[in-house]
Amino acid sequence: MSNADYKNPVPSKSQHALIVQQLGLKIVSGEIPENEKLPSEAELCKEFQVSRPVFREAIRVLNAKGLTYSRPKIGTVVRPKDEWYLLDPDVLFWLIQSTPENEFFKTLSTVRRVLEPELAYIAASTATEEDIAQIKKAYEGMEKAASVEDFIQPDIDFHLSIARATHNDLLAYMSKMLVLPLQQSIQVTSLRPNLQGHSLPRHKAILTAIENKDPLSARHASLVQLDDTKMAYNLIKK
Repeated sequence: MSNADYKNPVPSKSQHALIVQQLGLKIVSGEIPENEKLPSEAELCKEFQVSRPVFREAIRVLNAKGLTYSRPKIGTVVRPKDEWYLLDPDVLFWLIQSTPENEFFKTLSTVRRVLEPELAYIAASTATEEDIAQIKKAYEGMEKAASVEDFIQPDIDFHLSIARATHNDLLAYMSKMLVLPLQQSIQVTSLRPNLQGHSLPRHKAILTAIENKDPLSARHASLVQLDDTKMAYNLIKK
């Protein structure tokens, strides 16, 4: 998120983004509660030192993300949380920023436990040779990683390749939308000693099950890998 001070003039190109970021984070964090009206357009234009057209465009973006709605003679109101588009990359980013780390990790772990073992199960039935080659390529990237930073992207690619191997566009899209929180999770759990020694065998078991067209083993291997991730997080946070 930008560290710019919104009370100081900034170039017009970044004014719009800055308003979206500032108000979006305030809404997602609960600083501006659900069903509460935002301050008036005049007040916010003065606070952010922007013109009405720039401010209105920012509000249109927040409306499009499901965070707010605008009505004539009423103004702009924060929507209930269950109407927010939580898979929107910006909303996810603000959620990560404003939620205690352990709480967010618990939420993400539950989502991954619901999604990833079933993706592996399906992929073991649907993956083509080309799909398996992509999963294997990502795994080999994890093997070759010389640092934690080098490990993160191939780890993400491994999971995305499995999602694509289901040949279900909606599942692949959902997995892609979860890349940001997955990246945050991997960055934390990758801090444990002997990262590759712990992580690679679990991922290799998933790959092997998919190569062998063994859905039940793929699901089980994915659950084992997620259990290991949870254990790593708890160990690091002790």
